[in-house]
Amino acid sequence: MSTARQELLRLLASKSFRLGEFKLSSGATSDYYVDCRTTTLDARGSQLTGRVFLDEIRARALRPQAIGGLTMGADPIVVAVSVTSGELHGFLVRKAEKEHGTGQRIEGFREKGARVVIVDDVCTTGASTVQAIEAAREFGFDVIGAMCLVEREEANGRPSVEKAAAPAPFLSIFTATDVRNEHLFQTAETAPVPIAVVGSCEICGKPAVTTAPRTRCSEHRA
Repeated sequence: MSTARQELLRLLASKSFRLGEFKLSSGATSDYYVDCRTTTLDARGSQLTGRVFLDEIRARALRPQAIGGLTMGADPIVVAVSVTSGELHGFLVRKAEKEHGTGQRIEGFREKGARVVIVDDVCTTGASTVQAIEAAREFGFDVIGAMCLVEREEANGRPSVEKAAAPAPFLSIFTATDVRNEHLFQTAETAPVPIAVVGSCEICGKPAVTTAPRTRCSEHRA
């Protein structure tokens, strides 16, 4: 793993990953949440995001003319990669066409037939990535790839995006497991040695290590 990639993973784990009880946009509940924007909008995080995405694009020899995605998760990624490259243009896909002015859905770079890569921050169901792919193709772009920063590995997200992107590949920089493991590693490094606690974790039922403020195991105590 490159130095930039390692540093970006560490930032995601410390700034964007939280354990707890969360309701997702899909309606499902989860014991963790990843808010990538706290990393992609961070000064150093933005630099690393641009570098890592660009490295992946070049390693795959995709050779796009522009990158874009559905607002707003894709916005900071698009800008970071475009600025870092100094050559890739950026475009944003509105969730719906504007009801005033030109009424367009694609903002920014608008060259029909151009080779483009669709980007997103988190892929759960893949709905936002699929929307961006469909809108880009409807406009007239040639979608040659789709990428996300963190893939949650659930809710049929990958198969949905792969189907929409085909024959273009779908790539993820990290999985949620990658970020969770790094978060737990960081927590273990800084946490005091736990005292013996009698009881079971209220989330998973494993032996608890703390009762303050909740009865939790080592994995869910954060």
